[in-house]
Amino acid sequence: MASLSIRNVRKVYPNGAEVLKGIDLEIKDGEFLILVGGSGCGKSTLLNMIAGLESVSEGEILIGDRCVNDVPPKSRDIAMVFQSYALYPTMTVRENISFGLGLRKVPKDEQKRIVERVAETLQMTHLLDRKPALLSGGQRQRVAMGRAIARDPSLFLFDEPLSNLDAKLRVEMRAEIKLMHQRLGTTIVYVTHDQIEAMTLGDKIAVMRDGVVQQFGSPQDIYDRPDNIYVAGFIGSPSMNFLRGKLTQQDNAVAFALEHEGHTTLLPLPQDVAASAAAWIGREVILGIRPEHVTDAESARNEAHDDYSPTEVDCLVEMTEPTGPDTLVFAWFNGARATCRTHPRAGAAPKAHIKLAFDLSKAMLFDPQSEQRLGM
Repeated sequence: MASLSIRNVRKVYPNGAEVLKGIDLEIKDGEFLILVGGSGCGKSTLLNMIAGLESVSEGEILIGDRCVNDVPPKSRDIAMVFQSYALYPTMTVRENISFGLGLRKVPKDEQKRIVERVAETLQMTHLLDRKPALLSGGQRQRVAMGRAIARDPSLFLFDEPLSNLDAKLRVEMRAEIKLMHQRLGTTIVYVTHDQIEAMTLGDKIAVMRDGVVQQFGSPQDIYDRPDNIYVAGFIGSPSMNFLRGKLTQQDNAVAFALEHEGHTTLLPLPQDVAASAAAWIGREVILGIRPEHVTDAESARNEAHDDYSPTEVDCLVEMTEPTGPDTLVFAWFNGARATCRTHPRAGAAPKAHIKLAFDLSKAMLFDPQSEQRLGM
């Protein structure tokens, strides 16, 4: 395995289009890096540059201690798993996995040992004599992964490998990829637009937008402390709620003015949140709060403790989405629809009133102009 260093990497095409605008990333040997972002953010271009399929306009890419800017793909000691499985239809699973080994003149006995080890790792020994036409989508992707593992590369590259699978298979294959990483201790760079894949798989996440890394860190750190509104809204499902409103002084405390149904409720902010916004009293800010931190009052009371004192607000339910373990409630605050996560037995129903509790200890404030989180 090997570490990966991406140092001030830019990509500019001959027509002047700048796709990557100075990317700096470092991952250690054995880490799992996720490149995540919307379409056109540059994540696949960056992966192709690591693979050697795209040239580097400026900066350096190092695999281990070796700069690979001018090294051809076949000499970079990498293996790539694509969105399409790219299997040979006339070959069995065994032959597909061993094909690259044969090209490298690996002895037959060793090829057999490698194929059996890979098949056992991915739990597909029983599939070795089948052809791709007889495999499900998930099984085909497992074969594509097996072919990559058989090469025993320094670095694995995954380019949206699960996007062709249905929802159930995506969940199963996420688990397979995570188990593979745990068993092999491999260094992986994985491109996806799916933030759930990013949160569940990665040791580190780079959230990209318009050729720029918006934030780089651990999944939990990015979820709990997003640097800006884009990251806060992209990571998390359902997305974070963003409410525009003014800050006001209330009994030596700072509060956020919440407008709903013609009423104003002042939401007192905890000291650490308020401290970041002392200069914003009387001005408009954006309050960000995740759906799980706006719940039915009864559930909130049951979870209350010394450090958690929820603020209750009576509101009109616009729509509900039962999911089984909880019910998503949609209501309007400050002219914006907010998503709230409630207990299924809370009794929320469209056009009915419900008391919702805001856990403001988990709230954060953003600058409406720069969209950066206050107090960074």
